[in-house]
Amino acid sequence: MHERIRWELDRLRDIVINSGVSGWRVSDVSASFEHLIGRFAPGVVSISLGTNDALAGADGLADFRRRLTDLVRRSADLGALVVLHTPVLTTSDAPVNRRTSLAAYAEQVRAVAGEQSSFLVDHEAYWREHFEGAAPIPWMDDHSHPNAVGHREMANTALRALGLGELTERP
Repeated sequence: MHERIRWELDRLRDIVINSGVSGWRVSDVSASFEHLIGRFAPGVVSISLGTNDALAGADGLADFRRRLTDLVRRSADLGALVVLHTPVLTTSDAPVNRRTSLAAYAEQVRAVAGEQSSFLVDHEAYWREHFEGAAPIPWMDDHSHPNAVGHREMANTALRALGLGELTERP
C-alpha cells in the first residue's frame, strides 16, 4: 500500500504510518487512541479489527460494535476519512477453532461502515468468493495470519475498493 500510494501514484508527500499492534482488539486500540491515531492528525484512518475480537464469540459482538463505532467517530472528529476493513477468513486447522463468530464480526464492521458513512474494504467477502467455501490455506501462514500472497490480496482488495488500482506487478 505504501509503495502504491507514495511511489506509483506519485504522492511523495503522503506518509503512511502503520500503528497496528498484533494481537490487539478494539478495546486495546480504543484505550490507546491518542498514541496510535490522534497524535498524527491523520487525513485517513484505516481500521482493520475483528479477528482477535472474534475470540470473545457471540457474547462480544455488542461491545465490539459499540467500540468500533466510537473509534470511527473519534477518527472522523479529527477530520479523517475513515476506512473500515472486514477481517480476512481464518482456517479451522488450529487445535480448537476459537473464531466461529468471525463472520458475525465482519457483519458488524459492514454495519458500522454503513451507519457511519465510512469506506468499506470487504476482505471477508472477497476471500469467501475466491475460495468458494474452501479453507484459504494458500493465502495463510498459519490458521489466522495471511502469508505474503494473502497480504498482497488484501492490499489489492483495499486499493480496488478505494479506486486506487492495484499493485504493479514486479518482474
